Amino acid sequence: MATVVCCYRSLSGPPLHRRRVVLPPPPPAQLRTAAGGGQQQRRRRPSLQLQVAATAAGGGRAESVKEATDAEFFRPADTRPIMLFDGVCNLCNGGVRFVREHDPNRSIRYIPLQSESGRKLLQRSGRAPDDISSVVLVEKDRSYIKSEAVLRIMEYLNLPFPQLATFLKVVPLFLRDFAYDNVADNRYTVFGRSESESCEIL
Repeated sequence: MATVVCCYRSLSGPPLHRRRVVLPPPPPAQLRTAAGGGQQQRRRRPSLQLQVAATAAGGGRAESVKEATDAEFFRPADTRPIMLFDGVCNLCNGGVRFVREHDPNRSIRYIPLQSESGRKLLQRSGRAPDDISSVVLVEKDRSYIKSEAVLRIMEYLNLPFPQLATFLKVVPLFLRDFAYDNVADNRYTVFGRSESESCEIL
């Protein structure tokens, strides 16, 4: 409890008089804020610094993965895109044969998703290394999945596939991916599995 001493002079001329004024104590919430405000601010700053450091570390890891795969798969002598496909899926293996037949310039390379190289390129594309749910087209500066990967692959083939890809892009992405997912989810049931994984084709 605080006590304040006030001095005042009477207008009639007597000497100074003193009066004690008792102030009520401040509310407990104000006491906690005043006492612990500095501590709360000190606690917040490290957490923000940790978040920034974690974000920077994650970005650094992604950049290091990209640099490593660039050195291994995108050398200056060969920067062709790489098609990642399910090596045990009969439909996917048939798709690879189809693409090769209509790619006379050999514009695309092929690697199974289940291979060690495929796992590395999946991580580079921001996907789990064991995710074989989608075909992936990996270019030096960008990766494509699902229906976008299929349309991008078509753009590398001979006529009339680039024009067909342009036409199909009119269809909204969510509808294209919905159709893709329905086929991909049932590919083993409808088309079966091969006895062994395909070898790597670069």
